[in-house]
Amino acid sequence: MTVSTARTGIVHLVERTPQLAGAEMVAALVPPPQFADATFDTYCADPAFPSQQQAKDLLIAFSGAGQPAKGGFFRKAKRPELKPGVYLDGGFGVGKTHLLASIYHALPARRKYFGSFIEYTALVGALGYQNTVELFRGADLLCIDEFELDDPGDTMVMTRLLGELVSSGTRLAATSNTPPNALGEGRFAAQDFLREIHAMASSFQTIRIDGTDYRHRAVDGHAAVLTDPQYEAAMADAAASGLASDDVFGDLVAHLARVHPSRYIRLLEGLTAVGLRDVAPFEDQSAALRFVAFIDRVYDAELPIRATGVSLDLVFPEEMLAGGYRKKYLRAISRLVASTLA
Repeated sequence: MTVSTARTGIVHLVERTPQLAGAEMVAALVPPPQFADATFDTYCADPAFPSQQQAKDLLIAFSGAGQPAKGGFFRKAKRPELKPGVYLDGGFGVGKTHLLASIYHALPARRKYFGSFIEYTALVGALGYQNTVELFRGADLLCIDEFELDDPGDTMVMTRLLGELVSSGTRLAATSNTPPNALGEGRFAAQDFLREIHAMASSFQTIRIDGTDYRHRAVDGHAAVLTDPQYEAAMADAAASGLASDDVFGDLVAHLARVHPSRYIRLLEGLTAVGLRDVAPFEDQSAALRFVAFIDRVYDAELPIRATGVSLDLVFPEEMLAGGYRKKYLRAISRLVASTLA
């Protein structure tokens, strides 16, 4: 299918069936739009959480971007020898992706890549494992955002891939989908990460980042819900100035099952807003996980969401939130709230 080139109007995502070749997937391995210009200078460490400045200083050293500011983390200590990989460990909204993108932009390298865990595993699925190894062999840097720990098969594939790349000189920087610091939960995922990638654990230096979710610092905890008339007005406004999508929630969820997650970004091509009618809670976990992957792409593209029905932060039932994919769902809720209030 050829995606509409119209710059204004309404489209329906359920009518889009995008294709994505391996070369296009590789070309897309760059920081998302909101972090296209991210630098260490634009990362504002919160003085209430000293670990943020400490992390920034360590990552400046890792990227070779210059010496930390006088009085920083290395004021009284000789700079330690850094490992080939760094793992940024912290909750939602503390700036991990900003720092990861800053590494990407600062490292003086000819071949460097930035992608989410799902983008790398999708590339392996599209090209095959050995072809993917050859594609990345000799790369200077791989940045992996939101390293997934809940799928043993994918984790094993990525661990093996990273092991082969490190042995040929590639440097690594990763974050994971850690839940917010709330409700007495374990605060950080470092031990989980190191345990799951045990064969690679010695290659990573863990850098802890405390803080509160910046997306929730000035907003309440619920996604915005519109009445039908408000929704119609919002869609009309969005369509007058850009290209907006308008879909029934259940229809879109069903369509996502027919589109590979690596192609979700192409579903959103050209859009300036996403509209969802009649939002309802999930009953099927596979459908919920596909929606999480879709929302990751919506958030990366900085697209506002307008919705009717159930508040989007309530679409994951308690039994799902209590299960093994809790981290993914909490991340999605954080992003849904932010996107509906944008």
